[in-house]
Amino acid sequence: MSKKVALLIGGTSSEREVSLMKGKHIEKALLESGYDVKVIDFTGDLNKLISELTPRPDVVFNNLYGRGGEDGVIQGFLEMLAVPYTHSGVTASAIGMDKTATKIMAVSVGVRVSPGIVAPKADILAETVMARPYVVKPINEGSSVGVRIILEGENQMPIDEATWTFGETALVEKFVPGREIHVAVLDGKAQSVTEILFPGRFFDYDAKYSDKRTELVTPAVVPEIVAKTAKEFAEKTYAVLGCSGLARCDLRYDDSKPGADGVYLLEINTMPGLSPGSVAVVQPESLGMSYVQLCAHLVETARCHASNPKAEPAEAPSSPAAKGRQKLFA
Repeated sequence: MSKKVALLIGGTSSEREVSLMKGKHIEKALLESGYDVKVIDFTGDLNKLISELTPRPDVVFNNLYGRGGEDGVIQGFLEMLAVPYTHSGVTASAIGMDKTATKIMAVSVGVRVSPGIVAPKADILAETVMARPYVVKPINEGSSVGVRIILEGENQMPIDEATWTFGETALVEKFVPGREIHVAVLDGKAQSVTEILFPGRFFDYDAKYSDKRTELVTPAVVPEIVAKTAKEFAEKTYAVLGCSGLARCDLRYDDSKPGADGVYLLEINTMPGLSPGSVAVVQPESLGMSYVQLCAHLVETARCHASNPKAEPAEAPSSPAAKGRQKLFA
């Protein structure tokens, strides 16, 4: 009898539409692999979700993005139901979604990150936090939602108050010039290095999901030492957070610096996009694993994490995203 797989899509975050779009591809791949698939559009009603997960499936394929989907919340819910699920567990998911906590953990194992400060919104608007150029980021959003780059000689405000819905603090980082490179990590092993070529000043939401001019170059045409360092940074970050399954690390490479001195980790995504052509799909494909095989692999390695505490980091820092300004990393 084929495994019963509940595919969670939708969610309540700003990335709901992304989840619905990518879920169609995953459903097709799982059906092609012979699984008995039930698609569940989660709208935030936990009682309804419990009903839809009854009788209990063999595996939940988690395709929820953003807050509530990749930050440990749905993972904790599934742990309580004792339903195996794809991707990382509660702790790794929560830390991975929190950009500041991720970087603190990454620095602890020798990964280079850009200097950053968590600061109140009022200080950021007054531009008293950091000299330009810098980047302002919501602390716990994905898909580059709310990110703004502030360069020398520009008139734009660091935060658009009319549209900012991400809390009273934000992360301000020193801007790293250069090239966007990504590394997918599957079961702890870095897959390859991809360079993202895109219009505009950074790899924003539109460049990721709608701009047809965006190109992925795999493997990236970078010096061997740069590729090696990017992979090492990705594997170390994945390991120190206690990630599982598939993840993706986003990095910057300042090619004006010698050797690998210009490689910086930006963040980790413990729930990387899984539509055909995505970095986390293209890299395993470059090593011989097809899209259908990748989705099936995630199902077959899905589990509850609470019963295997070794999969999670021994200690996780509490998020420093509290009131007041805090320097996080040198």
